[in-house]
Amino acid sequence: MTIRTTPFSLPLSSPLSTAAGRIEERSGFVVRYDHRGETGLGEATPLPGWTESLDGCEEALARAADAEADGGHTGAMLALDAGEVPAARHGVATALLDADARAEGVPLYQWFDADVHCESVPVNATVGDGDPATTATAVAEAVDAGFECCKLKVGARSVDDDADRLRAVRVRVGDDVTLRADANGAWSREDARDALERFAEFGVEYVEQPLSADDLDGHAALRGGPVDVALDESVAHRRVDSVLAADAADVLILKPMVLGGPGNAHTLAMRAREQGVEPVVTTTIDGVLGRLAALHVAAAIPNVRPCGLATGDRLSTDLAPDPATVAGGRMTVPHSDGLGVDPREVRADA
Repeated sequence: MTIRTTPFSLPLSSPLSTAAGRIEERSGFVVRYDHRGETGLGEATPLPGWTESLDGCEEALARAADAEADGGHTGAMLALDAGEVPAARHGVATALLDADARAEGVPLYQWFDADVHCESVPVNATVGDGDPATTATAVAEAVDAGFECCKLKVGARSVDDDADRLRAVRVRVGDDVTLRADANGAWSREDARDALERFAEFGVEYVEQPLSADDLDGHAALRGGPVDVALDESVAHRRVDSVLAADAADVLILKPMVLGGPGNAHTLAMRAREQGVEPVVTTTIDGVLGRLAALHVAAAIPNVRPCGLATGDRLSTDLAPDPATVAGGRMTVPHSDGLGVDPREVRADA
């Protein structure tokens, strides 16, 4: 068959708490697509609450393989609706793009824009919800490791408590480190406005998803204040076009696995830029193939802001050796053909 899939499960180095529950492993499918004399690689790793289920992903990949047999790669892609089965579409789309880029002899990001040359992409560190001293220590450790941008989880505590955490961070690391905050939709409109006003004292660049995903009007009303508004969950649940039409964000958080593939993510990033909204690319705690797909999207965006791509350490094992190292707060971009992973290096059980 032209499209082949292999299941995998990657245990996390520590459990991850999400709105959909506790996650201890990331399970999905490696997609291999024989196209133009090359074998392209992709990853379909669904995330509860964001994409289709694991079973739904598997069924969609099987449909795509059958459709490809009848209608070629056009048939395969038409069988995968990005709004219904984004992770499955991501796997097939990435593998197809990887094969195309390999056939052209270019890294994937130059398949998106041949005029761009990118050696590395700035990345942020993510700090969890701890008390002020714990939070300040975690940010200081990230800064010592070379990160110049840190994202703090907020919203689980009161606005006063989160302000105390930010104050402790600034006292510890000074003003030169970029700080972001991610509320995951935890606040009411009143609390969100209070938080943005309070966080401005600490030079927070933006607050991510201050309100629930469906409250675009509320987010639009928060814009123009002392701290920018970034949307993440709203992008997945309300679609980018709706977010842009509502003028609801200063920054869009783009997850290729949630948006149906790296090609979709890059197109949406450029569309956002045209409307004066900045794109930031992040992973969904993916294996190396998913992380590289997101990295190449970010590399094809000129002067991209720090992105949430440095997530490989969240996994205990991986699908293949990672050619993208993180140092000095930047992730190197592979310049070998396609994604940058040799299909022969993907582990045998995937």
